[in-house]
Amino acid sequence: MPKLVGENVLMRIFIGEGDKFEGRPLHEALVELLKKEKFHGATVLRGVAGFGAHSVYHTDKILRLSRDLPLIVEVVDTQEDIDRVMPRLDEMIGGGMITLEKVKVMRYTHPHAE
Repeated sequence: MPKLVGENVLMRIFIGEGDKFEGRPLHEALVELLKKEKFHGATVLRGVAGFGAHSVYHTDKILRLSRDLPLIVEVVDTQEDIDRVMPRLDEMIGGGMITLEKVKVMRYTHPHAE
């Protein structure tokens, strides 16, 4: 796998915890797709509160326990790899948002790299 140091792209996929793809949690299906497509890595972040296009407020507070907290799948990779997988993401994601921004990777290594 080539080194990721230098100019790359950060892709953020904003979805809900309750979103599904083919009966499975969407975030799991996305991470599996990105791994299968040999992306350099992916991280799923769970939000404590948020709202989206319909302005429905989701929170983890006890009095308003939500089963659909916001999730963000973050990926840093090359523009070419992101462009290659984008049609598949469009098929999988029913609602949500995808953002892209340029990033400069200063270091990308495994802790046990030689």
